[in-house]
Amino acid sequence: MDIFEAIYNRRSVRQFTPEPVTLEDLIEIIKAGTWAPSGLNNQPWRFVIVQDKNMIAELAKFTKYKKIIDGAAACIVVFVDREAMYNDVKDHQSIGACIQNMLLAVHGLGFGAVWLGEILNNRDGVREKLNLPISMELMAVLAVGRPASGNRKSLRKDVSEVILKKI
Repeated sequence: MDIFEAIYNRRSVRQFTPEPVTLEDLIEIIKAGTWAPSGLNNQPWRFVIVQDKNMIAELAKFTKYKKIIDGAAACIVVFVDREAMYNDVKDHQSIGACIQNMLLAVHGLGFGAVWLGEILNNRDGVREKLNLPISMELMAVLAVGRPASGNRKSLRKDVSEVILKKI
């Protein structure tokens, strides 16, 4: 898949078919994430793969978007390891790049995903449910699965509207 085609055609997917996502595919998605840039190459990202339907249901309780998580075949829970960080802004930017790489990988593999951030309001509960140390700071949950429909459209501002200056 051409990189621009992937960027321009990837969409957030919030409804999924019951088809499973293999562990191998989930690991490949995470691998793509780990190739994101990070300051000093510190790679502060950490992940929990959740395929167990009972644990998916438990995670869903931590967000008002329960239905999306409940419908996913799997979730990838993304954390930043505070002990591996050297700069808050730089490391949080790296996590964003990591997540974008994973979303593009999901799309490239023919799956769909959505980046859930509202769940951050219950970050401690998620971390505790997954039995992780306090040094793991929740960054996002990716709900992953086979898209239930293919008719997803989005609009973007014209690039001329977002360029402040051309010097």
